[in-house]
Amino acid sequence: MTENRPDSDAQDPWAEIRPYNDDEVAGVLARLTHEPELLDALTRFRLPRLSRAMPGLSRTLASLALRRQARGVASVRDFQQRIAGYMERMIRTSTDAFETEGLDALDDDTAYLFIGNHRDISLDPAFVNYALYLAGRNTVRIAIGDNLLKKPYVTDLMRLNKSFIVPRSARGKRAMLAAYQKLSSYIRHSITADNHSIWMAQREGRAKDGIDRTDPAIIKMMTMARRAEDRQASLGEAIAELRLVPVAISYEYDPCDVQKARELHALHSSGAYEKGQYEDIQSIVAGITGHKGRVRLSFGTPLDASFGAPDAVAAEIDRQVLEGYHLFPSHYLALETLGEAPELVDQSEVTDADRARFQARLQQVPAELRDWWLAQYANPVLNKAGRAPYDPAAEQDEQAQQAE
Repeated sequence: MTENRPDSDAQDPWAEIRPYNDDEVAGVLARLTHEPELLDALTRFRLPRLSRAMPGLSRTLASLALRRQARGVASVRDFQQRIAGYMERMIRTSTDAFETEGLDALDDDTAYLFIGNHRDISLDPAFVNYALYLAGRNTVRIAIGDNLLKKPYVTDLMRLNKSFIVPRSARGKRAMLAAYQKLSSYIRHSITADNHSIWMAQREGRAKDGIDRTDPAIIKMMTMARRAEDRQASLGEAIAELRLVPVAISYEYDPCDVQKARELHALHSSGAYEKGQYEDIQSIVAGITGHKGRVRLSFGTPLDASFGAPDAVAAEIDRQVLEGYHLFPSHYLALETLGEAPELVDQSEVTDADRARFQARLQQVPAELRDWWLAQYANPVLNKAGRAPYDPAAEQDEQAQQAE
């Protein structure tokens, strides 16, 4: 689908948050090929020695490479076609398998609001897009928090890739309300007027503890636009209009699992965790390049108008996400290692190779982080069984009390 730009700003109330349109692509790409921070970031990653010894030369080489890659890219679709090639290579080199289910039950030419569990900053929607691409369908517009867009070049890259901006940094109740009304209006317009699908995470931030739960506040935001236009509209009618479809993504291994464990451990032990300046970018790179084992993507069924409250909608999303979540040997082995709920440990598909791979990864985890690391993989098993999740903080506090 072509990204067309309205004739005037009066017809483009979402200009500050929407993805770039086709007629903006050339100018954005030209700007990026001369952006010093982007060029420095690329050379630090691809040419670390040269970037230190001869930063000017390495920047020039990076600019030439970008211009070569940008040649022939005149639309958003062209840009995403280039990304598809990188996705194919990433899947080939960093996964053992990528499978999808449920997509064939959804209409080819109908827009949906896909709402998914959130484990990886960039890959969760990227895998959704790749599944749509393989099926010959149009890709989604992606919701991304403005907390991740601290650098102008990152904002440009994300908006070229059909991302739209979710406000998280607005200050004051009135400012936040206005920002969310605009966001809700854009989401509704994308689905009902543009017939263009959207992907959103079920909550703000990644699930770092293996617990996938929908925030009802997101449901309230999604339905603001319809209910502002029609005060008589029920929440269920607003939900049905958006054709909301839960999506579950399951990774056998998370390339950022140690970093997530470190953050949770720090929050428990010192009450705070301060991200480094480039930590989100590093997490994106680690997620893309790190080994993920097998990946499974499961599309659910659209929600109807029968829901009367945001909590009920959130509960149905959670039910479908849990139902679609695929448990790999890594999940069962983590639960076994913790010694929790042995009756839930299914070893029918656990091979010696699976166990050796799991133990090798576990040995690389610092001792003080291991319970937090294991919880990420064990909790999906407990969640699907309706059990309380494993809480390393409570476990460690209890052990400390017993030691006293």
